Amino acid sequence: MLELHTGIEGLQAHFGPTMDLISDLGYKLGGGWDYDGGCFDSVLWREGGETIYLRIPFHVSHGELDQYHTSIVFRTPYVIKHVVNIGLDRDASSLTTATFNQFQDPIDKDAEIRDKSRWEEAGEQAVEEVITLLQ
Repeated sequence: MLELHTGIEGLQAHFGPTMDLISDLGYKLGGGWDYDGGCFDSVLWREGGETIYLRIPFHVSHGELDQYHTSIVFRTPYVIKHVVNIGLDRDASSLTTATFNQFQDPIDKDAEIRDKSRWEEAGEQAVEEVITLLQ
């Protein structure tokens, strides 16, 4: 995990309008959200089973996350790398039923990131795009 130091920390926004704006840049609400916070996730790079993500976490300062005008405050963004198995899941049940489990857990949810300065710079530039949209 590479923690980024940008100007987004402490910035306040409304959840729904923010989601509308940044979804055009490829951001999604991360799956681990809760009513009092979550993350906006974007893919910086993907090849084979390796993916490098930018994650911009936030907490709810007023309201609940399932409401459009909920107030959020951004926290420190970071870059992470996931490595997943892109082959078939070869356990006994998959061999007998010939199914593919598209929801396999990553092999490594926090894999080592090589060329850290490259991904720090890419992450910081992506966060700057978000800040520009929010102003």
